[in-house]
Amino acid sequence: MIDLRPVGYVIGLLLMALAAMMLFPMMLDLVAGNSNWAGFLESAIVTALFGAILSLACANGSGRGLTLQQTFLLTTATWVMMPLFGALPFIIGAPDASVTDAVFESMSGMTTTGTTAFVALDSLPPGTNLWRGILQWLGGLGIVIVAMIFLPVMKVGGMQFFRSEGFDTLGKVLPRALDISSALIQIYIALTVVCAVVYFALGMSGFDAVMHALTTVSTGGFSNYDASFSVFAGPLEYVSVLFMVLASLPFIRFIQLTQGSLLPLWQDPQVRAYVRWMAYATLAIVAYRVLALEHDFFDALRQSLFNLASINSGTGYASADVAAWGAFPFVIAILAGLVGGCTSSTGCSVKVFRYLVVFEAIRVQIRRLQSPQAVIEPRYQGQRIGRDVIDSVIVFFTMFILTFGVLAVALSLTGLHTRTAFTAAWTAVANIGPVWGPEVSRNGGVTDFPASARWIMIFGMLVGRLELLSVYVLFMARFWRA
Repeated sequence: MIDLRPVGYVIGLLLMALAAMMLFPMMLDLVAGNSNWAGFLESAIVTALFGAILSLACANGSGRGLTLQQTFLLTTATWVMMPLFGALPFIIGAPDASVTDAVFESMSGMTTTGTTAFVALDSLPPGTNLWRGILQWLGGLGIVIVAMIFLPVMKVGGMQFFRSEGFDTLGKVLPRALDISSALIQIYIALTVVCAVVYFALGMSGFDAVMHALTTVSTGGFSNYDASFSVFAGPLEYVSVLFMVLASLPFIRFIQLTQGSLLPLWQDPQVRAYVRWMAYATLAIVAYRVLALEHDFFDALRQSLFNLASINSGTGYASADVAAWGAFPFVIAILAGLVGGCTSSTGCSVKVFRYLVVFEAIRVQIRRLQSPQAVIEPRYQGQRIGRDVIDSVIVFFTMFILTFGVLAVALSLTGLHTRTAFTAAWTAVANIGPVWGPEVSRNGGVTDFPASARWIMIFGMLVGRLELLSVYVLFMARFWRA
């Protein structure tokens, strides 16, 4: 029987931290003279009390390391409980949302998906919009920590390959994991602050700069405008591209960078492949728009680079309607979203590393067919790729495709148009953000979707953000008997 006390203790502490974060938007609305501050105060009290009671009740089981089963359970429970309590300010305060809309918005925030269930974002209280940004910022930080510390131990999707660069969370190694978390938090905060300062220096208001820095570095994509980033069309798009790309790179490389080691960042095959693939895709779209559609080159370059970087990183900002550019750019954008960022980043989707592993496995298999007697081992950055890593990556791809397909069919059964169902499944399981189709609201949201469709997307966002198998394993009876 799994001891749930260590899991409950950590969840309780995280909920108390979440309650503390609610005080920032509360203070903003209070200073602005908006009565919405009371909703944040009430939500913070409820969340803090529940977290404190849960931690106190489980404190006697907190003195030992986490088992593998507890690690799986903690990872999923965190991304279930935090969005549930994160939804309280949307229900108690503005916009007085339904439970479905509030949980959807909170889950979209915590998973850094960026699809919104709200309309008239421009008229929401500043505290509400700030809370949307904070949820994404917390989710981005959380997923980097999970990817660097937990997933290598859990051996999900081939992440065990990075165990030598990540750190074991079991038993006595936990203090080392806490050291790495501390370094990650410092880098994450520094990157956010620099992004906000640059945004402000280039013309954003103070609030807009903070809001968009939170959702850029987290590659989340929430904006406080219905028109998203098109409000800031121009040089700011290039700045946003820079920070979206930085947030999509492995954060372990930033830690090494602060220690004076620049070489590992450029030598990382993920980094080079990510930049190269995005450049190829951008150039293809720009060439099509200039030659076939006769668009202005510089406008085509700026818009294509920004929107493709947004989709590729999973940020979800929009400064133009990609679907209006034609079928060719739209297909490239869909494929770019299915690639995603690098592992150990705030980026989403399948991740560059897994594609590189599959390509290497295919290359080695072809060479073995050509030279049956030769001893050829698949390698990544000079290191041998174990059979368990390749198997895990193949299983991940299989489950990703199956999950995407099932979600698309399930969404279509709710009455959504085929295109809407397809892109909604794509954006949910890959945590990307935009949805296209006749049921999509003017700000790109899902307000007019059936409630059942929104709950299906909530599930898709959860399993997609946690790399699928770390959630699915909880549905196996054997897991609970182990």
